[in-house]
Amino acid sequence: MKQIETVAVVGLGAVGAVVAEQLLSVLGNKLYCVMDAERKARYQASGIVINGKKADFNFVTPDEVPVVDLVIFATKNLQFNEALAEAKNAVGPNTALLSLLNGVHSETEIERVYGAEKTLYGFIVNLQSINKHGNIDCAGRGIILFGEKDNHRSERIEAIHQLFETAHIVHKIPENIRLEMWKKLLMNTVFNSIGAICRSTFAGFNFPVMQSLVRKIGNEVIQVANAEGFALTNDDLEENLRLTCNYTPLGKCSMLQDIEAGRKTENAYFCGTITKLGKAHGIPTPYCEFLGELLEGTELARSIIKEC
Repeated sequence: MKQIETVAVVGLGAVGAVVAEQLLSVLGNKLYCVMDAERKARYQASGIVINGKKADFNFVTPDEVPVVDLVIFATKNLQFNEALAEAKNAVGPNTALLSLLNGVHSETEIERVYGAEKTLYGFIVNLQSINKHGNIDCAGRGIILFGEKDNHRSERIEAIHQLFETAHIVHKIPENIRLEMWKKLLMNTVFNSIGAICRSTFAGFNFPVMQSLVRKIGNEVIQVANAEGFALTNDDLEENLRLTCNYTPLGKCSMLQDIEAGRKTENAYFCGTITKLGKAHGIPTPYCEFLGELLEGTELARSIIKEC
């Protein structure tokens, strides 16, 4: 793979739309935004607006998308099985598949469906984006981290690097991509979960009581990560705290946005993952378990209210 000339993006929410907009100036109509027919009709009618500017995306259904060089998955975990199916026609013998999803599970699912040889590892950090029915306010476009599972600098990694450079997408190719994914899981499990339960913007993490919660929950994630073979440290947690406290003060984590919009959260992929792996390793995770149950209870209570 000497050059990436065609890309399909599956998932056009707060993450996918921001990434796709940057690719649009380079790829034009060779950037395919894949979605079902109902959503395609809705977006063609209303469009997607990012920071006040309408993006002229090439919307296609799963039946319309051709084989491409690169597929980028940018959905939530809850929609990922559907996204995998929607990408089927875009995947050819030499297609590379890159997930930007939260958590540490999506690559395993891509490998299961399409093969390990097509699967890259990746995610996005520092994205500050809020999606309100196709109107996206983006204060920070984030950084994409990606690489091969074994971290070697392959030809396709170089090709994606060149594409992102041309599109002015900020990105990194870390020495150990899976360790970096666990660092992101640390951030999500701590800050997304606390922010959602406390209904807190990023400014709230400056309060001592919030920082106390951060450290208690973060310590459990670090212990589980270490048992899984990934050397997370307290320094990683403190760096995450520093970054979060310096985000846009009134910005909101994605899980809080889900709670406020009445959507199901990714709780099972954050606190749920740590609780499950903790039990497998014999590591107590009472804070993650309690926080996860609070979030699950919040969702269940909300669903009852909707039915009444």
